[in-house]
Amino acid sequence: MADTNPQDQGLQGSGISGKLRSVPVEVRVTVGRARPSVSELLALGQEDVLPLDRRIEDPVELFIGDRLVACGELVEAEDGGLGVRITEMVDGGNG
Repeated sequence: MADTNPQDQGLQGSGISGKLRSVPVEVRVTVGRARPSVSELLALGQEDVLPLDRRIEDPVELFIGDRLVACGELVEAEDGGLGVRITEMVDGGNG
């Protein structure tokens, strides 16, 4: 079994090996938050826009469970869908 290269950074340098590497993990991407009142929320209809607390060019946050693992920016993926370019890995040592 090969050791992890100490120069590796990001998700690959986690020291996980073997069968654990094939376990799927759900990554949640947070693009912003909204805090409407109940009456504002009930008044929303199809085609209405719920404003968020961020702009489209602001960074997004990537979470695994409740742990922030990275930050990134929204990009168009090769297939035309939405993707995230990782711009910063968050140190997961504590918390």
